Amino acid sequence: MNEQHMDGLAVKAFRIGDKIKELRQKHRYTLQDMTAKTGLPQEMLRQIENHEIIPPVATLLTLATALQVGMVYFFQDTAGSEKIAVTRKHERVRIERRPHHQQGEVNYIYETLEAKKTNKHMEPFIVEFPKLDTADMIFVSHKGEEFLHVLEGTLEFRSVDQVHVLNPGDSIYFESDIAHSFRCVGEESARAVVVVFHS
Repeated sequence: MNEQHMDGLAVKAFRIGDKIKELRQKHRYTLQDMTAKTGLPQEMLRQIENHEIIPPVATLLTLATALQVGMVYFFQDTAGSEKIAVTRKHERVRIERRPHHQQGEVNYIYETLEAKKTNKHMEPFIVEFPKLDTADMIFVSHKGEEFLHVLEGTLEFRSVDQVHVLNPGDSIYFESDIAHSFRCVGEESARAVVVVFHS
């Protein structure tokens, strides 16, 4: 991927904070209001709006619900309401983690597979998981369901009471209101298709 293309994607990624702030102000919500609606700390919300944190998928989904938009709103330049939406490879948006991510920030890269259709219940991504120690795992929970299919590498799924090791070709489907986390346990990064369903 050439440097110019990466720069363009970075600009799109940084626009997420602006869109969240614009929507919050449109609804006349304070940061305190957003904390009450999402359970996210005010400092984290401030950092997201100021582009200091790139929010992970679960956080974006929580924010989208609170701000009454579909998650795709954060990845598109114009709204689309067609019944059929085709996303070409070059149109996908890749959200890179920062070189020095902060403590508590989920450390993975995700790429939208569909960023055109506004009113939808599924959010598909390709997610790249770097190698991670158990102590560094961040557990998240949110409304909805998730499906993950491993393309490359070895992933470990953890919930409060279960651990599953997933190899290429393996899949997992779970209700995402349980606290859960993934980590790559191989030497190379793992890649997976992830579909998040929200009602």
